[in-house]
Amino acid sequence: MEKISFYDQISRNKRNSIILISLIFLVLLAIGYVIAKINPGYFFVIMILSIIISLSYILISYYNSDKIALASVNAKPATREKYRQYYNSVEGLTLASGMPMPNLYVMENPQINAFATGRDPQHSVICVTTGSLEKLNKQELEGVLAHELSHISNFDIRFMTLTAVLVGMIAIISEIFLRSMLFKGDRENKGGAILFIIGIALAILAPIVVQLVQLAISRKREYVADASAVKFTRYPAGLINALKKIDLDKPMKTSKVVSSLFISDPMKKNLDNLMSTHPPLKLRIKALEAM
Repeated sequence: MEKISFYDQISRNKRNSIILISLIFLVLLAIGYVIAKINPGYFFVIMILSIIISLSYILISYYNSDKIALASVNAKPATREKYRQYYNSVEGLTLASGMPMPNLYVMENPQINAFATGRDPQHSVICVTTGSLEKLNKQELEGVLAHELSHISNFDIRFMTLTAVLVGMIAIISEIFLRSMLFKGDRENKGGAILFIIGIALAILAPIVVQLVQLAISRKREYVADASAVKFTRYPAGLINALKKIDLDKPMKTSKVVSSLFISDPMKKNLDNLMSTHPPLKLRIKALEAM
């Protein structure tokens, strides 16, 4: 099998993420254009309301993402004395990559999993399960930690926040537009019947389409983090073996608030479908084995 450079893999998946987020922009422009044609003045009112509501909600979540995530899984700070290997592994990876040291946490859970959060590398957190520390050897644990550091270094929280703002705006615009149409009586000379039908259809379908695109972006960012982890460790086998162990592990009960942050879907729902936040583990392993 022909080997693929991890640099090529990172570039390709980052490019695909940008293409997908551009698609969300296009959907936003399309729905805005149709609403503006039907009722020009009304569109700007909807836009202002949607921007205010979306940004308020997302900014609060963005600046408190680490606190929300840690509280939802009841994570505790990891002390250097108790978790020496955990600390040493993260310190080694941050020194090699030139990243600042994140705050380290541990959550009590026998399954293998981990997540990273925080708005930037200077305000970042890595949390691992006790199962990860007990079941993974040094190379496997470093592969998992490198994956999480990759999310931080790639500003994935910021990237996904931007995506969430756009998706939220489209959802709010569509909802307000649809509700306004229920109370609108005379629809003549408002762009015509065909344009009106297109507007209704777009308002119904747009939130569904952009949510699917948001999930696709999430899956692409996992591939980017896997490839970046190889760049950090220069040892694909560590992460490959860790993912294989995760694949054989039992499903993990945890809060839905943070399920998309974990290195693998805790409930083992990461099947090859459009509604998954994570790519299937077998496909991720296959991509890593090709590097």
